[in-house]
Amino acid sequence: MTADVTAHSLFVCKTCASVWQDGKRVGESGGQKLLQEIQQVAQNWHLRDEFPIKEVECMSACSRSCVVAFSGQGKLTYLFGDLPVDGCAEAVLECASKYYNHPNGVLPWSERPEPLKNGILARIPSL
Repeated sequence: MTADVTAHSLFVCKTCASVWQDGKRVGESGGQKLLQEIQQVAQNWHLRDEFPIKEVECMSACSRSCVVAFSGQGKLTYLFGDLPVDGCAEAVLECASKYYNHPNGVLPWSERPEPLKNGILARIPSL
């Protein structure tokens, strides 16, 4: 099944779970690690060309890091947080695939992979 929607994006906050010292970020953030893991797994993802991964400096969900969002033209936008830094890249891409295939972007709780079942922060209506 393919979606009739032409534009999708997977946003990943690269500053989530940062360590700060004297007002400056120190070392690699949890968000950077998650982004790298998702990018690595996505090299073999069947939707890598239709669903680009975009890094974001901050998604303002710092108390709920790590954070990703799915967005598609004419679809609901989902913001997920409380994601583990390690080991959830496959779950994120699996959920993105399900989102891609739903014409209106609805992601029923029962269809979401485990790491994305309880970490929903927002479900934003489409335009």
